[in-house]
Amino acid sequence: MTRFAIGTEQRRARLMRRHRLLPAVHARSPEEVAEAVVGLHATTPSTVYISTWARMAHFDITDMERALYDDRTLVKQLAMRRTLFVFPRPTLADAVSAVGTRVAASERTNMLRDLRRDDNSPDPEGWIAEARAAVLGALTDGRSASSTELRNELPALAGAIRHGEGKSWGGVSQMGPRVLSHLSAAGDIVRGPNDGNWLRSKPRWISMQDWLGERLPIEDAATGHRNLILRWLRQFGPGTETDIVWWLGSTKTAVRKALSELDVVEVELDDGSTGFVLADDLDEVEPAPPTAVLLPELDPTLMGWKQRDWYLGPHAGHLFDSNGNGGQTVWWNGRIIGGWHQRPDGSIGLHLLEKVGRAAVDAARARARDLELFLGRPARSLGIQRLFTKHSVDDEVAGAVVAGSQEPPS
Repeated sequence: MTRFAIGTEQRRARLMRRHRLLPAVHARSPEEVAEAVVGLHATTPSTVYISTWARMAHFDITDMERALYDDRTLVKQLAMRRTLFVFPRPTLADAVSAVGTRVAASERTNMLRDLRRDDNSPDPEGWIAEARAAVLGALTDGRSASSTELRNELPALAGAIRHGEGKSWGGVSQMGPRVLSHLSAAGDIVRGPNDGNWLRSKPRWISMQDWLGERLPIEDAATGHRNLILRWLRQFGPGTETDIVWWLGSTKTAVRKALSELDVVEVELDDGSTGFVLADDLDEVEPAPPTAVLLPELDPTLMGWKQRDWYLGPHAGHLFDSNGNGGQTVWWNGRIIGGWHQRPDGSIGLHLLEKVGRAAVDAARARARDLELFLGRPARSLGIQRLFTKHSVDDEVAGAVVAGSQEPPS
């Protein structure tokens, strides 16, 4: 029996439409943007805002500030692949259910390993338990506090370990921030108010329940996996098992179990591999009109699949670092044709990595001018141009900067 096939052009049309990258389907709110990509990557603070700008017709910084800090309809959470995301509330519950326990357990295991190697930590288990209890006891009745405030206030967080004794890279690592990451992954505390600007992450920690105003409805891990994979297939499908395992940061066993419980269909992709798509999602999507898109580093579309040749082509060496983190990208017709950077004067420069027609170059330049207007002079005075050469990150190493190509002639 011949399997249903979904070709590369159709996958690109789905990507452009479902990720709200076409002007005709731009989102009306940051919440709609986050739902369209399941969750926004938040490792680099500016990515959240530029990713949303790329998908909304009229986006202002205050739109995201409202969603994150006033309405709290979007929430920052350490989740899949130990990456920081911005999730809508329903997706937040699925993410914590699916991967929160595992990430929290991994954080605890790593802390125990390092503490046991340190001669000044006689009771690692007891230290972690005491530190956890101290943080949870301090963050009550809606109180928020920075990590520095908590370390200064709570003696239990004062632990540190030495590493690389005698090595040039050796030093002392504070354990307090790792306790906060451990509690955050489990959904006990959350990054609440931000003491920095939109370019800089300086979170104040707060109880998850106090921040949301209600308990987060946590399900079992299997239900969380199933719900997250359903969301991913709806927005990113078709995708291979390898794609789903990588994106979820999970195991083949867990992914296969979830797929067996979902109404999915196997389809043949152009490279001969087997993809999965929801059974009610086999209808052909209308082709996307030629459109130029500029996306920031670690954008969720860029990072949505493990097997990327169908939209990345031969450009991985220019746009991804050795850890698999992607930089700023220029897209045309649902595929990557190059990258971009911000110059010291605030203007946007393009690095096209292949020959494309004049229409593509003109459209990319027009979109670059739109981005310049969005970033504006205040952004330049805050040093946003340096974010794309010397990254400001939170929990994950940031992507590489585009290099090795010439900007098209003016």
